[in-house]
Amino acid sequence: MTQKEPLLSVKDLYVRVEDKEILKGVSLNIYPGEVHALMGRNGSGKSTLSYTLMGHPRYSVTRGEILYKGQDVTAMSPDERARLGIYLAFQYPVAIPGVSVSNFLRASLKAIRGKDVPVKEFRKVLKLEMQKLGIGDDFLSRYVNDGFSGGEKKRLEILQMALFKPQLAVLDETDSGLDIDALKTVAEGINSMTGPDLAVLLITHYQRILNYIKPQFVHVMHEGQIVLSGGSELAHQLEAHGYDWVTRELATAQT
Repeated sequence: MTQKEPLLSVKDLYVRVEDKEILKGVSLNIYPGEVHALMGRNGSGKSTLSYTLMGHPRYSVTRGEILYKGQDVTAMSPDERARLGIYLAFQYPVAIPGVSVSNFLRASLKAIRGKDVPVKEFRKVLKLEMQKLGIGDDFLSRYVNDGFSGGEKKRLEILQMALFKPQLAVLDETDSGLDIDALKTVAEGINSMTGPDLAVLLITHYQRILNYIKPQFVHVMHEGQIVLSGGSELAHQLEAHGYDWVTRELATAQT
């Protein structure tokens, strides 16, 4: 793959959930190492795009395609996409009572690599990444997200990302439910991984996480479409004027 080819190319994507059309012609290119922010009101289609990129079966692609490294992944299952290097951090991570964090992480890493991970290697890498995120050893024996605070859930999402080493990370409202200290820690963890080997699509309502994670590109979603794109200054305009400003801009453009 050359640098001229996008890592991810979404082309004229239409998506339905049951009988409702949510995405209505989304197109987006992300190149290796880029950080993109996707912003918009609740219900604009941001999370639908994230789940569709990961292959959630509830979201039906009715038109368009998703190319990853030049390969059409539109019909692939989530586990196939994960093994190719796509990762999704959930807005609302699910609790798995009875499954320890340690066992979950090792089993997941084995599934992605397609082979077992030696215990010594796993423990060494895991401890290093836990230290970066301020996670204590007692975390490993707890059940996955069972009784976790919002900050703990998001730290676990970023810990998974650090272990799995994807080439494309889709972060669905990672800042949701975080206090300022947890937000800084999670942002630092993400920043430590960004670079030529990782592209990020950061989905958020608010500009605040963009104070810590600097995107090169900002996109605004409205009624199932990306209606505005620009640099980081676009996020500041949204913060200053609100999403009503987007509606007014669109109305002006149509007159």
